[in-house]
Amino acid sequence: QVQLVESGGGLVQAGGSLRLSCAASGDIFNINDMGWYRQAPGKQRELVARIIGGRSTNYADSVKGRFTISGDNAKNTVYLQMNSLKPEDTAVYYCNAAVVTYSYTTRNYWGRGTQVTVSS
Repeated sequence: QVQLVESGGGLVQAGGSLRLSCAASGDIFNINDMGWYRQAPGKQRELVARIIGGRSTNYADSVKGRFTISGDNAKNTVYLQMNSLKPEDTAVYYCNAAVVTYSYTTRNYWGRGTQVTVSS
């Protein structure tokens, strides 16, 4: 089993910043990539940012230039620095990881989510 634990969500005013963290633990041989998705009420879950192989990154167009994803391979942790937040960034943010287990099976795991609310 693999667990993803998110932290760092909260309430912030527009223009403010938040930093999300996601730590993976458990049956982990390697992590191929980790990322953040978000889901606003009444909307589908969407990709926010992803880091692949600890280096390559991609972002949703809506967050480019404002959000930065980074990772700490030694800690199996991924971070999302969110600056210049807007009310439309309000959503539940979910961590996702593509994990290779010690049985050499690759599986996709999700965290429980952390709420980010941006007030206008």
